[in-house]
Parts: sequence; structure tokens; C-alpha cells
Amino acid sequence: MCGSVCNCGHHEKSGGCLRHRPERGWLQLLFLRLIHEKPMHGYQILEELHGKGYVSDGKLEAGSVYTILRRMEKRGLVTSEWEEKVSGPDRRIYKATLEGEEVLRKGIEAMNLRKAVLDDLSMYYDKNLKK
Repeated sequence: MCGSVCNCGHHEKSGGCLRHRPERGWLQLLFLRLIHEKPMHGYQILEELHGKGYVSDGKLEAGSVYTILRRMEKRGLVTSEWEEKVSGPDRRIYKATLEGEEVLRKGIEAMNLRKAVLDDLSMYYDKNLKK
């Protein structure tokens, strides 16, 4: 877990406080959102991200997914266990921890605040500035 604390007193994750700069951890939040809904393996996460249109083909590679998952596990946001397969290779299944759930909750709350500001600016533009 990262020991840094931002000026609001909340622990920083992934290079920036998700409360004040959630865009720095948006991919981590997408991973947590998917894993929180249903534990899954890395390639399945990649497929879900593509299927939901969250990332474009070629913009996120499997190697990057596993690197991010390892960092998240090191920070205590997810845990993993090996799933033994009868056919095909065994795979590591990731599950969100309570700390991961809290990071997800706070990250989405912070993004919702930013979305409200953007929605207000967009409405102002449409009403007063759009030609």
C-alpha cells in the first residue's frame, strides 16, 4: 500500500489521490468495478473492457492488464487465487478486497462530483455560448 497522504488526509493510490484526481486512476477503477461485480481473470477483464466499449482494440494489451493487477494486489486492493482447469492452463482469479471496494466507492464519488461540474458547464455552454 502506498504510504503517501494527499493534502486532504486520504491515502494516495496509483500516483494520485482518487478523491481529488480520479482521472489518474480511472483504469484501476474500471478494473475494480468489474472485479467487484464478479471475480475474474486478467484476460476476462480485458474482454469485458473491450465488450463494454471502455477501451478500444489495441489501446490496452494483456501484459498491461496483468501489470496493473499485480500493482493493485501489492497495494491490497485485490486478492488472487489460482483456478485449476481440467483443460487449458490454470488461471489466476482476482477478487476485490474491502480496501479495494472502498477505493472504488470513493473514486466513483469523486468522479460523480466532477461529472456534475462538467454537466453544469456543458449546459451553460449550450444555453449561452453555442452558436
